[in-house]
This record gives sequence, structure tokens and C-alpha cells, in this order.
Amino acid sequence: MSGSASSYRDRIYIVEDIILKLVEYGELNQTALISFCGLNLKKHKSIIYELELNGLISKSETHTGKRIVTIYRPTQKGMQFCRSILEPYEKMFPRKKSVIEESDKN
Repeated sequence: MSGSASSYRDRIYIVEDIILKLVEYGELNQTALISFCGLNLKKHKSIIYELELNGLISKSETHTGKRIVTIYRPTQKGMQFCRSILEPYEKMFPRKKSVIEESDKN
């Protein structure tokens, strides 16, 4: 059901999910981060890049044979941003429930 109303997530919630997963696990490789957050690498790579550019997450690359493994970690600035901005935002404006769940209530 790609593209359905229930699969849409605002950018701010994607940012929060990325930082929270990194805080939860300490560090994740790119594949795990994308998978755990339910993202698409081609579609959401720019968000990860912006988080890195703004110092909210850090990236390191390690070479294992011919492969390059990209590891992401949360930064202190990212954790503070999550606590002071993103968490209060989500409390004030909780994520929308699916259209089906809302219609069941009526």
C-alpha cells in the first residue's frame, strides 16, 4: 500500500525516528538505520545528509575488504535537539492515526 494515507510520515517525524533509533542502538550501519526507520534510501538519503551536515548525527566509514560500511551515530547536539524540540513537538502534535482508525471511532 505504498503511497496510502497511512504510510505517509511528516519529515519532522522521520528526523525524530532516525535520531531516536541511533540513540536506542548507539550506532547503526546505513542499511540497518534505513530498515529500522522504515525508510527508502534513495528517497530519504537527503534527510540523513542534512542531519549530518547540521551536526545532529555523525557518519564514519570503515573498509572491510572491497566494501565500505557506513556507520551513523547520534551526537550530543542531536540528542539535545531531540529532547528539547522534537519530543515536545510530538507531544503537542501527535502523529496522525490512519484514516481507518479514525473512521472506526465515529
